[in-house]
Amino acid sequence: MMQKTEQTIVRNEVFISKAEELIPQFFEQKVQAKHIIDVAPNPNVIHGWEVNTIESANSMTNHDYGKGDTVVLDFGTHLVGYLSMNIKPVGSPPDAPLHLKLTFGEMPVEMAEPFSEYDGWLSSSWLQEEVMHIDVMPTKLELPRRYSFRYLKIEVLNTSPKYRVSFENITCKTVTSADQSRVKKLNHKDPLIEQIDQVSIKTLEDCMQEVFEDGPKRDRRLWLGDLRLQALANYETFETNDLVKRCLYLFAGVPEENGKVAANLFIAPTLIADDTYLFDYSLLFTTTLFDYYEATKDKETLIDLWPLAYKQVELALERLDNNGIVKDDETWWSFIDWHENLNKQAPSQAILIYTMRRAIQLAKIVNSDKSDFLTEKLQDVIEATMSHLWDEDQGFFVSGKDRQISWATQIWMVHAEVLDAENSRKLMNHLLTTKPEIGLTTPYMHHYLVEALLLVSEREQAVSQLKAYWGEMIKDGADTFWELYDPENKDFSPYGSYLINSYCHAWSCTPTYLIRKYNL
Repeated sequence: MMQKTEQTIVRNEVFISKAEELIPQFFEQKVQAKHIIDVAPNPNVIHGWEVNTIESANSMTNHDYGKGDTVVLDFGTHLVGYLSMNIKPVGSPPDAPLHLKLTFGEMPVEMAEPFSEYDGWLSSSWLQEEVMHIDVMPTKLELPRRYSFRYLKIEVLNTSPKYRVSFENITCKTVTSADQSRVKKLNHKDPLIEQIDQVSIKTLEDCMQEVFEDGPKRDRRLWLGDLRLQALANYETFETNDLVKRCLYLFAGVPEENGKVAANLFIAPTLIADDTYLFDYSLLFTTTLFDYYEATKDKETLIDLWPLAYKQVELALERLDNNGIVKDDETWWSFIDWHENLNKQAPSQAILIYTMRRAIQLAKIVNSDKSDFLTEKLQDVIEATMSHLWDEDQGFFVSGKDRQISWATQIWMVHAEVLDAENSRKLMNHLLTTKPEIGLTTPYMHHYLVEALLLVSEREQAVSQLKAYWGEMIKDGADTFWELYDPENKDFSPYGSYLINSYCHAWSCTPTYLIRKYNL
């Protein structure tokens, strides 16, 4: 569970105004249902349910439905938008309201397993369904809520014995702030890499709304960890760089009184910083600003946001103990990954070093007097890391009082360049050979795994990992990449149920960045 803290927010109205001036243009498209389907049990597919096509959705005009009838539709691809349909009475004039239930799903399992049996710790209100009464027919039903789905289940709960209903022109008006025309075609010689790239782009596209959302099904919020990866993918594809700029200004608009940046923001009905603060995510504000400047050379924005970016490093340094190591106790929270047994101390130490390196470069660009201090402090932190977290006998960095060895720790230490290039390469090969028990549970950390391999010039292994992980997700039916995926435990959910997992998730979109940035 993420830690909540009492907070006093200081609103920077100048920054908030700059963010509001950057509200993006939206692109809309109307997509009609493609097929009537059946969802049937199959123990050999993910979640135990497979889709069988019955007939074209165009045949809906030939069918009518009464009390207890159900029809399931497949739109052919993942969509984010607004549903509409025409409803007509069949038979006698309607002498009672139509009682209708609509269920939206990103995956077949959401069409098969009843939401009433959900028993996770996240609110069941995120499960996508609507129950309504329709008094006047014929009518055009237009739902005001935005949904994230591929599949739609229509259940007629009741009519009356005198009439039935038919459904026509079942359409989703999709919305995104991503302009597909800006994406350069890849035309990769490897068809799987080509497909992974396309699914990555689709994932990013569906998460690009008024801000870079973490997931259009849930939470629909601007999270810093997701933003950092979305921005990287965006620079290689849509180049909607003003949306990155807008998100940075939104975070800078509502810091805590001491300057700490929240892990995520609510945008509506007004800008609100969530009361969740994460050690690693706050530092990723600085990293995301660095990436943005590298992509745009927008010095005006850098000068505006540099003081807050530096503040995140300053606050993180205050968390170091007398040995120069991040304190690991109950007073903090760092995300890193969803593995329930992962100790966060060493990977957080590495993220601090990683961020300090980028803060030093930014300090030099803006001619800040903090450059020398950061440079000196960086060496101190690296020396402390090698003295207290490096285990020479095991050839791994360790974390926490139990000296845990995890994948995440080694990966982040490589990104932080704590070791030289050759020893970083040896560390990554040692990791892949030894396979510590505390592994990776999210595409978020798999991104950093693949990029770490690229950073140490293990290109073939990087491609192999990318294809094995995201390619396996595609084999399991992904048309957008998922929030969570463990090939060894495909029902994994940190929330208590895979029904509420997000199956289009921002932090999963980075294969397109890796493929295009590194010419894979």
